[in-house]
Amino acid sequence: MLQLHPSEINDVVLNGGVIAYPTEAVYGLGCDPDNDEAIQKLLAVKQRPWQKGLILVASDFKQLLAYVDDSQLTAEQLEFAFSKWPGPFTFVMPIKSHVSRFLCGEFDSIAVRVSAHEGVRSMCEALGKPLVSTSANLAGENPALSGEQILKDFDNKIDALVLGSLGQQRQPSTIIDARSGKIFRNGQ
Repeated sequence: MLQLHPSEINDVVLNGGVIAYPTEAVYGLGCDPDNDEAIQKLLAVKQRPWQKGLILVASDFKQLLAYVDDSQLTAEQLEFAFSKWPGPFTFVMPIKSHVSRFLCGEFDSIAVRVSAHEGVRSMCEALGKPLVSTSANLAGENPALSGEQILKDFDNKIDALVLGSLGQQRQPSTIIDARSGKIFRNGQ
């Protein structure tokens, strides 16, 4: 497994690789959101059913506009999301019609976050687009909290480990439906 700095991931990600990387609270698994084969590989590694959908992380909301149909959100709904970003808040937003089912699962929406984590922001800025993000663990297991755990659990299963440190969050992000305001998961 390659061990890379955030600025070195482009070739791996854009060629269909799956990476593990530190986020605000836990290690995440990620890949190119525009590559269905990479998404399927990530789902297989994690043993996660595609129907559940995945999260996209970005360094800026503009990176999410290729996936999110913001025309279905009011100015107030968008302003509320923007008031929480960048930060540990994930918003479920309506999708554009072309978004892969492997990203959104059985839903007409997708979970998106503008991250405050410098490593995540650097990767997304280098890629010029968001990354798929799901906790680095097998379905039902606890997420990895160290690079050593990634090397142990995912050796020969993923393509690269991104070096860096976890953020200061101790809970996963809060997940909020952007349209209704309903909290699906309270991470605070």
